[in-house]
Amino acid sequence: MRLSEELRLRTKRYASRTIQFYVKLPLTREEVRVLGKQLLRSGTSVAAHAREASRARSDSEFCSKLNGLLQEADESQLWLELLQEDCGIAGQPIDHLRRETGELLAIFVTIVSKLRKTEKLKR
Repeated sequence: MRLSEELRLRTKRYASRTIQFYVKLPLTREEVRVLGKQLLRSGTSVAAHAREASRARSDSEFCSKLNGLLQEADESQLWLELLQEDCGIAGQPIDHLRRETGELLAIFVTIVSKLRKTEKLKR
């Protein structure tokens, strides 16, 4: 397996926290409902991409799946920022999700960067 069980579980917990966060949003506000749905989609996709990356058959496929994960995580960060800054959603749950999103981005950027360096050395 290309990703550790710890990272796979961490991304799954992230998806779960995203779902729990979405359920508690004030969905009667149209802007919150729209942004929340976007977050729900991108936040759960992070875990899906981690699973796909774990099954990659080559370094190139692994890198591609992780790039998809990074795009979804970055998009999740955007929706969280907009919910907090423009919709006034505040509190520990959104702060925690924003922090975890940033940490996951940093972890997976590092993995992709190291993989790319290794690929360049092979050439």
